[in-house]
Amino acid sequence: MIQRFIELGEGYSDIYELMELATANKERLQHMMAFHTIVKDRAVTSLALVMKPTEQGKFQAIYVCREGIPNPNITPNQRYSLFEETAGKLDKAIIQMDVKPSTLFPENALYYQHLIAILRLNHYILPLQ
Repeated sequence: MIQRFIELGEGYSDIYELMELATANKERLQHMMAFHTIVKDRAVTSLALVMKPTEQGKFQAIYVCREGIPNPNITPNQRYSLFEETAGKLDKAIIQMDVKPSTLFPENALYYQHLIAILRLNHYILPLQ
């Protein structure tokens, strides 16, 4: 099984695409997630959609808007509220986790491998097969 993060942006206008993906693919949507971290002394959040694996090809997409939204637990904001509204409409709970920032990794690909390992260990996605 191939599990891959697909980065849409940093949560500005791309957050609307993320919500549209959730709504249009509600049958494939497995989880809605918020990864909280600190980047340059700012509390920020990445929002993500974990899709169910495809039947053919066994590909599991995880769409993400990386580290561009203020952490809603510290600074309530409109963008996170819209994500919450979408989760409510789709009858999904937002799974929240505190994670390391992507700036600790020399490449974004390594950061995403780290997040995939966390998701596997917490049984949010299938283990390596």
